[in-house]
Amino acid sequence: MLNKNELRALMRERKQQFTQQQLGELSAIVVSHMREYLMLMDNIVAYYSLPDEVCTHQLLDELVTAGKTVYLPKVVSDTEMVLCQYTGRDSLQKGAFDIMEPTGPVLPKDKYEDIRVVLVPGMAFDKENHRLGRGKGYYDRFLNSFPKPRHAVFYGVCFDFQRVDAIPVDEHDVCMDGLIS
Repeated sequence: MLNKNELRALMRERKQQFTQQQLGELSAIVVSHMREYLMLMDNIVAYYSLPDEVCTHQLLDELVTAGKTVYLPKVVSDTEMVLCQYTGRDSLQKGAFDIMEPTGPVLPKDKYEDIRVVLVPGMAFDKENHRLGRGKGYYDRFLNSFPKPRHAVFYGVCFDFQRVDAIPVDEHDVCMDGLIS
């Protein structure tokens, strides 16, 4: 089995085999698999995608237009992410790691129990729904901050080529409840 850094390098190589247009076309397929489900939800945590991730930009706008409450993560320290409401592209600014982040007020942690679904990007996911992130641990710490018992369902979102047989797992790694690809 590849170690985490080797697996990240492999995923970067795989992603580079596709043009932005091809990744956009693949993204449309993945988004079509989750759009109908998300339209039934409220209090959705998503992510504003990077160029090499399943593109969520249009979906986020559709959800907001449909009256859904959408939250996006915002990096606030070397170790912590918080949630802020997304109300449209004009509510974003470039934040940590050049990721577009929401500028709205921070959702208090005691409101996390109202969240029903969390969409989580990753570098790779395995058959057991383990997730490999980019290596800084932000998402694992964030997902571990949800109250127990947890009411939210965690879905890893990825392209099919990001699925692998096995990912090395550490005790702090948070397993997804399911994958959307």
